Amino acid sequence: MFTLIKNANLYAPAYLGKTDILLCGEKIAHISKTIELNESFCHTIDVQGKIVTPGFIDQHVHITGGGGQQGYASLVPEVTMSELVACGTTTVLGMLGTDGFAKELTTLYAKAKAIDDDGLSAYMLTSYYGLPTKTLMNSVADDLIFIDKVIGCKLAMSDDRSPFPTEQEILRIIHQVRLGGFTSGKGGILHIHLGALPEGIEPLLNIARHYPTLISYLSPTHLIRTEALFMQAVEFGKLGGMIDFSTGGSKFDTPHRCVIRALRAGVPLDRITFSSDGHGGVRRVNPETGEITYRPAPLNLNFKEVVALVNEEGVPLEQAITLITSNPARNLKLRAKGIVAQGADADLCFLAEDLQLTDVIARGKFVMQDGTIVKKGRYEL
Repeated sequence: MFTLIKNANLYAPAYLGKTDILLCGEKIAHISKTIELNESFCHTIDVQGKIVTPGFIDQHVHITGGGGQQGYASLVPEVTMSELVACGTTTVLGMLGTDGFAKELTTLYAKAKAIDDDGLSAYMLTSYYGLPTKTLMNSVADDLIFIDKVIGCKLAMSDDRSPFPTEQEILRIIHQVRLGGFTSGKGGILHIHLGALPEGIEPLLNIARHYPTLISYLSPTHLIRTEALFMQAVEFGKLGGMIDFSTGGSKFDTPHRCVIRALRAGVPLDRITFSSDGHGGVRRVNPETGEITYRPAPLNLNFKEVVALVNEEGVPLEQAITLITSNPARNLKLRAKGIVAQGADADLCFLAEDLQLTDVIARGKFVMQDGTIVKKGRYEL
């Protein structure tokens, strides 16, 4: 099935101007200033100058819900198809959180497959916060090599709920990720949750300084939780590492302002990503009563922060949009994602002139049209 998109104002994410895009099934078949085909041969859609970008990538989502921190009743519910589509997310990386027991890797795998079945693209990390690593097979490397959805491993550090991994333990997990990554052709990452303890990412900085060939396997996140952690992140980014700013979790300043600060400090833009921490448990303390409550972290703030970069900070759209398209794709080593190019996956977002999301195509099919979600999960009303 061919779909021809006419008169797109294309950000691929580099700005290409008025462009036609031909989709064949789940792939982008051709891009040109003008493509003319017999209408009986394909379905033609004239988008009349709408902005078209790659589909958005969210590289940190608790797709089965975060672990409860106030007992069983506080286990966070799983993500729905509509929640992802509504914010333009066509590719999602799912993972466990604090809880690798009531929330299992087998359930995480099943949820990733279900998201795929519903028409989006989902991947997963093996293990969870803790040590020793929990895996579906015998090792982290085995999971990357033999489990189709696994593209990396999860770990937590500098958090009072973490296993307090040593630098040597982190290096051993990188060895497994690297071995599994190059054997499977997936690349592999070690995605690391950061808490607010003073040590921050010092072990990761030591690894980056002494073993620079390993830096591409390190994927630290929540790096704007505190200002001290952010300053370490700046150093890590200048060493060549990828730094991820959570839009839905705790932060000392707004993510778009942190991007500007990082750029001014010398971090290249292609080293920075946004992710939502969607459906993780966000802790709130009532300042009057001291009552502690939790709520699911929202999924919809990544693109809002991109828009803030454009409208409030004057960053060109072709640069700002990379934080949720080509940059996370490169971090996750997903070569067919995050770009609009011949041979890439047919994942597209359509924006009005005011940058409002209007339409979404995932794997060659519309899942949102004219602001209405047209493809929901099977159990959604």
